[in-house]
Amino acid sequence: MPSGTENILLIVVLGELITGMLGNGFIVLVNCIDCMKGQKLSLVDCILASLALSRIAALWITVFDSFIMALWPHLYAIEKLANCIVIFWTLSNHLAAWFATSLSIFYFFRVANFSHPCFAWLRWRISKVLLVLPLASLFSLFFNYESIDLFHRFWISISTRHEKNSTWSSDVIKTLYVKNMIVSHFIYLIPFLLSLTSLLLLFLSLRRHTRNVQMSSRDFSTEAHKKAMKMVISFLLLFILNFLSFVLTGWCFLTVNNLEANLVNTLTFNTFPSGHSFILILGNSKLRQAALGLLWHLNCHLKRVKPLAL
Repeated sequence: MPSGTENILLIVVLGELITGMLGNGFIVLVNCIDCMKGQKLSLVDCILASLALSRIAALWITVFDSFIMALWPHLYAIEKLANCIVIFWTLSNHLAAWFATSLSIFYFFRVANFSHPCFAWLRWRISKVLLVLPLASLFSLFFNYESIDLFHRFWISISTRHEKNSTWSSDVIKTLYVKNMIVSHFIYLIPFLLSLTSLLLLFLSLRRHTRNVQMSSRDFSTEAHKKAMKMVISFLLLFILNFLSFVLTGWCFLTVNNLEANLVNTLTFNTFPSGHSFILILGNSKLRQAALGLLWHLNCHLKRVKPLAL
């Protein structure tokens, strides 16, 4: 049974799930309401809704995995269950990373201004480019099925290494861990580099723009550049934190095998899908206005209920 500290960490993990559901669920709900009203969703709305849905799935799988890890660790030995967890976890996190990358690329093409013909060609076809990116990445993930299989065998080997009937040696487990890390680096390196490139090009576009305007002026293009850069920087920082927590989780399993350490890593890992949703809401004018309207209605409702309670 989990200790008192582990129970507290599980409650915090559950609270993080609720927070992430509120943020990502709000994004999906706002766009669904607009769709039901017959309004055509823009490209950025579709990306945000897809990103929120993939993160909702990732949060549920991560929390489900945390409770199994704490309460029923022997269930990892069930191959079908372990395989389902690994497959859905890998797919949801993979899609979330690529939808977030598509959002960074969208900010770049929407705000930046370059005279290169290749940039103009891509900008004109931005919707098709951003549609191809997640589909192509998903195809590459299915094509490289070995990565999912390695991840699956890695977690099973870790969960059964202390059992008497376990046939896995520590050297085999470490080899699986190294292979899994190499594949994970490759999978997540491409979206990270694309987002980093978008940030650098946005900075270059901002520098070129500021040369043509007065430094004291606060024109729309300069503010749009800065806003887009802040959004991409927040994604990159949380992406790095998310990936480091993923690496540390495997390392903790291999070395200390401490449940508390792994739950702390899970908390850090869930900071990305939970916290980033609120950054996206604040950075999007439609979502921000909808959130302010919701808060205003809640405030009015509480003021009406308060006198009745008295």
